[in-house]
Amino acid sequence: METELCAFSPEACRIAARQGLWRAELCASPYEGGTTPSAAAIREARRIPNLRLSVMIRPRGGDFLYTDDEFRQMLDEVAFARESGADCVVAGMLTPDGRIDEERTAAFVAATAGMEVTFHRAFDMVRDPEEALEALIRCGCRRVLTSGGRNTAPEGIDTIRRLVALAAGRIAIMAGSGITAANVREFVHAGVDAVHFSARGTIESRMLYRNPAVSMGGVAGIPEYASVGTDEEKVREIMKQLA
Repeated sequence: METELCAFSPEACRIAARQGLWRAELCASPYEGGTTPSAAAIREARRIPNLRLSVMIRPRGGDFLYTDDEFRQMLDEVAFARESGADCVVAGMLTPDGRIDEERTAAFVAATAGMEVTFHRAFDMVRDPEEALEALIRCGCRRVLTSGGRNTAPEGIDTIRRLVALAAGRIAIMAGSGITAANVREFVHAGVDAVHFSARGTIESRMLYRNPAVSMGGVAGIPEYASVGTDEEKVREIMKQLA
C-alpha cells in the first residue's frame, strides 16, 4: 500500500522521508485545504532523497469551479512542477452542476506529459461519486483522493469500499482525511490502494511579545502565533500500524 503525507513545508517532507513514506504531497495554505506551494518550496522538497513528490495545483481556496485565467495559471504551474522534477501533480476541477469537468481534467492530464495525476477531494463535492469515478478513468487520472463524500474518511468508509470495488484496479483509490494510527488498519481491510494523512501538529511561535489586538488574516479562530506542522511521532505510529 502506498503512503502519502500531506505536507505543508519542505521540513514535513523531510519527516516523510525519515519515516519511510512512499510520497509527500506538498501544499500551502492548510486553513484553506491546500493551495499551490511556492516555487522555492517545491525546489527544496525535490532535493530530498528517497521520496516521491506530489505538488498541489490549486490557485486559491474556495470551490473548484475555475475561470479561464485560473485554469491557464494551473497549467503554467504544472509546467513548473514538471521542470522541477515533481513525480505527480494534484488538482480537481468541477462543473457548476457538481460533476467532473472532463474537458479541463483531460487537458490537465495531457499537460502533465507523463507525470502522475491525482484528482483531489474536489471529488467529495460531486453529486454522484460513481459517475465521477468513471469520468476520472476516462480522463486518465492515476488516482483519486477521497473521504467518501464525508468530512472524514472513517465517516465515509462504506462509500470508499464501494469505490474500490467499482474501480476494479482501473484507477487507484486513496483514502484521506481523519486517518490516524487508531483507524488506518480499517482502510487496509477496505482494500484501498493508498492512504493519505497529515499527522498535524502545532508549531508554537518563538515570539515573546504578542499583540492580541491584531489578526493578520482578519479571520477569527486562526492562531496568529502558531503554525501547522507535522507531528513526527504521529507519523511513526501510523507507519507502525502498516508495517
